[in-house]
Amino acid sequence: MVDSDHREEVGASALLRGAGVVVTGGASGLGAGTVRRLHALGAHVVIADKSIEQATSLADELGERAKAYQCDVTSSEDVAAAISLAAAAPKGLRLAVSCAGIAQSAELIGDGGAAHPLESFEMHLRVNVVGTFNLVRLAAQTMHANKAEAGGERGLIVLTGSVNAFEGAPGEVQYSASKGAVHAMTLPSARELAPWGIRVNTIVPGPFATGMISEPEYQGEYVAKMAFPKRMGRPSEFASLVEELFTNQMINGSVIRVDAAGTFG
Repeated sequence: MVDSDHREEVGASALLRGAGVVVTGGASGLGAGTVRRLHALGAHVVIADKSIEQATSLADELGERAKAYQCDVTSSEDVAAAISLAAAAPKGLRLAVSCAGIAQSAELIGDGGAAHPLESFEMHLRVNVVGTFNLVRLAAQTMHANKAEAGGERGLIVLTGSVNAFEGAPGEVQYSASKGAVHAMTLPSARELAPWGIRVNTIVPGPFATGMISEPEYQGEYVAKMAFPKRMGRPSEFASLVEELFTNQMINGSVIRVDAAGTFG
């Protein structure tokens, strides 16, 4: 237990040592970057991902304090089980990070005048919105029973939004709408969970070098729209913000852009 009220002075390593963490979508991309950083800081990390092969590979790479769990974020049973694994850590569940999501393009009027497929829109809402909310509600349920740390903190929930919700381009209605919903749930969740010392924040990445944007030509188009630095973001940079959010109690209910001041619409 950390005695100091000045968490930023204590440092993330002391705060995370022995803490339970669950990262959905943790086997690749932003999630994997976050898993690696938090594990290096001493956390007990559950890598919750649909791909058990990738999750197991990462857990084997990291070794002790890393566990893989096959998880569909839209399943209450799967998410609850992953949270239960993380809650078994010495300090209990202290951090939940939602990185699982899908991103597909579809035009409102497609080839031959076909309408946007409703099933695709519904799937984005199901995975990106319902899946995110599923983690929020179940992580909060577990965290509220934690013993309070310094300053009354019991846990932090970090969500992943997207710059597309602010500057969506043609063909991105379903993705932009789903991420906009994630942004919208941030502040009311933070205010509702505040009495239990549980914070909620959302990171809004611009183009990052992950599997979602792997084609060099697309990366080049995004980089051209960035102000500075003119390059794709790195998963480690997303992870460093997760670390800062965990350390800094004053950041609560915030939706934070990490996009090199680009214009992507």
